[in-house]
Amino acid sequence: MSANLEAKKSVVAEISQKLASSKSVVFVDYNQLTVAEASELRNKCRQSGCEYKVYKNTLVRKALNEMGVKDFDADLNGPTAVAFGSDETSAAKVMVQASKDLENKITLKSAFVDNAYVDKAGITALATMPSREELVAKMLGSMNAPVANLAGVLSNLVSGIVRVLNGIAQSKA
Repeated sequence: MSANLEAKKSVVAEISQKLASSKSVVFVDYNQLTVAEASELRNKCRQSGCEYKVYKNTLVRKALNEMGVKDFDADLNGPTAVAFGSDETSAAKVMVQASKDLENKITLKSAFVDNAYVDKAGITALATMPSREELVAKMLGSMNAPVANLAGVLSNLVSGIVRVLNGIAQSKA
């Protein structure tokens, strides 16, 4: 086999591994980005726990087809960048924000979340959802609220009894 074919196979294996390990994958058209804007976008992705890469469409299509996914064949045309997210919403949030900030130099194509195809509207909906960590924090806060309220009521009850007893003691003295 030629060295070029071996290199392509290793890239397909890399893409397959990233697709399998990522919670979400967002495909975008990056045609009008400058190098500086692309570097800034990569940094924003890194800060959000995502990875922004540009691969050949045929190699991404091959990796998806090996996984049995054929829904993305129409979207993998033209310049395509891929954002691999460590959770379900981070890649979508970064890409939707980038499409707004960069004056539509980035066009959302589709996404791959929980082994399912997600269209442009779905990517926008994902971007508005809170992350898993935010949801867990809200749930824990709501579970903690009744206990904190009960502790406050009991504390006020005890301090009220102490004030009444102190008032009685002072009136008798």
